[in-house]
Amino acid sequence: MNKHSIPDLKAAKIQGGVATDQRHDSAHKHVSGQAIYIDDMPEPAGTLHGCLGLSSVAHGNIRSVDLSEVRKAAGVVAVLTAEDVPGENDISPTGRHDEPVLAEGKVEFHGQPIFAVIAETREQARRACRLAKIDYEELPAIIDIGGLDSVNDKLVTPPLTLKRGDAAAAISNAPRKLSGQMRIGGQDHFYLEGHIAMAVPGEDQDVTVYSSTQHPSEVQHMVSHALGVPSHAVTVEIRRMGGGFGGKETQSNQFAAIAAIAAKKLGRAVKIRPDRDDDMTATGKRHDFLVDYEVGFDDEGNILGVDYTYAARCGFSSDLSGPVTDRALFHCDNAYFWPSVLAKSAPLYTNTVSNTAFRGFGGPQGVVGAERVIEEVAFAVGKDPLEIRKQNFYGTSDRNVTPYHQTVEDNIIHRIISELEASSDYERRRREIAAFNQNSRIIKRGLALTPVKFGISFTATHYNQAGALVHVYTDGSVHLNHGGTEMGQGLYVKVAQVVAEEFQIDLDQVKITATTTGKVPNTSATAASSGTDLNGMAAQNAARIIRNRLSDFASEKYGIPHDQILFLPNRVRIGNQEVAFGDLVKQAYMARIQLSAAGFYKTPKIHWNRDKGEGHPFYYFAYGASCSEVSIDTLTGEYMVERTDILHDAGRSLNRAIDLGQVEGGFIQGMGWLTTEELWWDAKGRLRTHAPSTYKIPLASDRPKIFNVKLAEWPENNEPSIHRSKAVGEPPFMLAISVLHALSDAVASVADHKICPRLDAPATPERVLMAVERLKAESLRK
Repeated sequence: MNKHSIPDLKAAKIQGGVATDQRHDSAHKHVSGQAIYIDDMPEPAGTLHGCLGLSSVAHGNIRSVDLSEVRKAAGVVAVLTAEDVPGENDISPTGRHDEPVLAEGKVEFHGQPIFAVIAETREQARRACRLAKIDYEELPAIIDIGGLDSVNDKLVTPPLTLKRGDAAAAISNAPRKLSGQMRIGGQDHFYLEGHIAMAVPGEDQDVTVYSSTQHPSEVQHMVSHALGVPSHAVTVEIRRMGGGFGGKETQSNQFAAIAAIAAKKLGRAVKIRPDRDDDMTATGKRHDFLVDYEVGFDDEGNILGVDYTYAARCGFSSDLSGPVTDRALFHCDNAYFWPSVLAKSAPLYTNTVSNTAFRGFGGPQGVVGAERVIEEVAFAVGKDPLEIRKQNFYGTSDRNVTPYHQTVEDNIIHRIISELEASSDYERRRREIAAFNQNSRIIKRGLALTPVKFGISFTATHYNQAGALVHVYTDGSVHLNHGGTEMGQGLYVKVAQVVAEEFQIDLDQVKITATTTGKVPNTSATAASSGTDLNGMAAQNAARIIRNRLSDFASEKYGIPHDQILFLPNRVRIGNQEVAFGDLVKQAYMARIQLSAAGFYKTPKIHWNRDKGEGHPFYYFAYGASCSEVSIDTLTGEYMVERTDILHDAGRSLNRAIDLGQVEGGFIQGMGWLTTEELWWDAKGRLRTHAPSTYKIPLASDRPKIFNVKLAEWPENNEPSIHRSKAVGEPPFMLAISVLHALSDAVASVADHKICPRLDAPATPERVLMAVERLKAESLRK
């Protein structure tokens, strides 16, 4: 232990405990290039490199595969096909057996892996892949979901229906009604570190896989199935990812399985790291949706009934499309009470890559659909959309039952909106923007304030569990391991803060270690914003077990009752004397007290009956609001985000510095999804936006010119979550919806706010320009 980490035995409080601002544990390594990712790890002697051979048609039967020239290419050691999979040729995460490791007999999307080349170098493997000669019998391909429906077209998984009240009667009897359709685009994860897996063969059946994955246990299971060995033969480890965002929840399976198959077949370590084009072509994305809606309302804008159909382009296999489209329906209400509601999903089959998890997991698409309905009603009755939002909010003691029959018990959206409305000067700026637009012929400004209510928990109830392993060494230092994975979001440091708080020791006394299936088994994915909620509680449980053992030992050794034993910063008060934490630990070791514990946690209260469409799927809700102002050029459709004000609810934050980073990053990523990030497939099913040259994520220069981000200081979680904090990974993503609606507001000004712009997402400059021209033409006809 160096002199800088010697605990202060007279400190009034520990360094780095809960509710203190701490930097990300690897932040200094990230910016200096010292953080070790899988591609930075020293390669074992003789490491081989793999590259996947991808299909060149979107749908077809494979007539023949000639790999003779591939095998002859320089450096090639082996070429793998489906016949080389020793176990099950399937990596479908939901057990539907619809996603092969390598395609066999047919291909169902352009870019589907058919074979893998294993060579001495990555460059040799990539060059050899191009020498394959594959003959296809091309079949008709379904690329887009326009015109498809859940009755007449193929689904990848059974749909869901949510129903409360009689929506058809409510809409039919409503004084006013309208209907429409909205297209919501998908999104590529564009993680900085692409997919990568390195498999190292061991003795007997064993293999260790270093995989850039959010779900080590699933990778473990998929690799074991593909190899035909028990799970205990496969160890999966990941210290950090360079971004995940859901794209490494299931999509890591394929790379890990192929690397492991090759490693065991050849007896040498194998690494697979696709280039960005192949990564974007062959891996799933955020689902794009077509949302059909019908709404009944009165002359004041009170919504009486809604009918939704959320149709999603799911791709060729089920992947996670079932739960993603379910969660879209769970959020078709956002923060609003629909007195009568019918909502249906349509997870549609297409000959495109299977779409997958992405931050929000369908929730953002659900919220966008809800906000479109609010906007439509506002234009229909001639009111500010914010007014319609406020009068349709969930109540606290009534009007508080969701479409899935869960009662909202923690509603704070009214106060969040009220405070942001005041702090952002919404009313004054609304008047100023109206005056500006009156006097500006070409540049128009828009303003919108939108809410977020987001449910926290895995909707698959069994995933709401976590394990942790804590060791206390005889010098008082602590080793921490848990099932959560670190992808830059700050999970590791937050959980370490929880453990430091339990033992009342400085944060630098807690060693964060790589996530591995060899230490904590049967883990859930780090997803659904639940990483800290689950793993923090499991680690707290483990630390408390050890702390209680220390307390019992001290009570017996010193003859002092438990209520006179107090854990103080870096020391323990036992009666009228104080003992350094490390000294007490050493004494306990000498007395043969166990100083290691496995902790466990399962989320209480939650249950869900999908067949009935009823239950309590969410432990609690996180809330937030965002106010954005934009300016658009009506001649070109180009725009700028002038200002954004955010007020977000993180409960009693464990680490405000980390949480603010999540809010800021989530907003910017959400803004990209709704503005510039456009996925485009051509008629042959080829993804044309498969590189940074054709796919535009936000730049630093795209951020709002004025960006005011604040965590609400007063809320705390109604439920006994870890230190009453709230999840903050996904909810901020939807704050960016204020940008989409500010753009819509600016577009609407060209027709004096008499026509709803019906602006689809992403609202690219082209779409903004087309909407401007459409509204101008419609206003002339009126």
